[in-house]
Amino acid sequence: MRYLLWLILLLAACAPAPAQTAPTSVIENLPSVTPSPTFTPNVLAVIETPVPTSTPFAYVIQAGDTFSELAEKFKVSQDTLRASNPDVMPNSMSVGATLLIPDPDSAIPSGATPTPAPVPVTQTVCHPTADDGLWCFALIQNNTPDFFENISAQVTLFDANGKAIASQPAFPPLDILQPNASLPVSAFFPDAPADATMQIQILSAIPSNGAGTLPASLNNVVTQINWNGLTAKVSGEIYLPGKSKAANQTRIAAVAYDKGGQVIGVKQWDGGSMQPGEKAVFSFQVSSVGGAIDRVEYVIQSR
Repeated sequence: MRYLLWLILLLAACAPAPAQTAPTSVIENLPSVTPSPTFTPNVLAVIETPVPTSTPFAYVIQAGDTFSELAEKFKVSQDTLRASNPDVMPNSMSVGATLLIPDPDSAIPSGATPTPAPVPVTQTVCHPTADDGLWCFALIQNNTPDFFENISAQVTLFDANGKAIASQPAFPPLDILQPNASLPVSAFFPDAPADATMQIQILSAIPSNGAGTLPASLNNVVTQINWNGLTAKVSGEIYLPGKSKAANQTRIAAVAYDKGGQVIGVKQWDGGSMQPGEKAVFSFQVSSVGGAIDRVEYVIQSR
């Protein structure tokens, strides 16, 4: 009996140990986080280098002139003429006021190769008008040490479904964008829905050394905003240093902004020629096509 018990214990000790299963590690298939790119859907950078066009000129409105007849006379569309004169009401033009006539040959060429824009668009905004139109502005900022000439853009409107409904060229109020300065391009669209969105293509912006630009300056500038904020009277002096050359052209661009910093109006004033050492007084009015005017900024061009 004792021998049998030892035999049983011996057989138990020699039996193979049960196999152990290694623990299985569970790896959860967690979704990876991919950072979303930031898009600027209303700015499409396309740069062309067209042949420089002629400079727009100023026309003094005469008695009997009509907006449509002037557009036909100078061979430009009424929309282009309105875009060049954003604060002129076509149905109530004042005799003696100045109308900026764009060059009819400054059509935007096509077929250019897209390249990065050298001048950034820092703001796009559209303002509906009482006559079911839409004024659209795009603010262009020159942060480079260069001058930029021949700036042009194409503004396209899209409806709520993303369908293009209208498109037209847009230009700044001055021929040259100086270093560390900003100017808006503008376009007016008649019969446009108030909820339309805009896209801008910068078509041309030619860098230059500013040859021919003269060191005229603005002094004693006064801005008087009307009580309702919809108009502002601006006045001051232009000074051309005595060591400068004579100026064949002197222009001022006044850009009106609302409290939020959006462009709501622009006016171009033509002061004509000046002699070295001469001072010229200016006084004109800039109107808002949006809300109340909070401030007006000025850029002068003398050539």
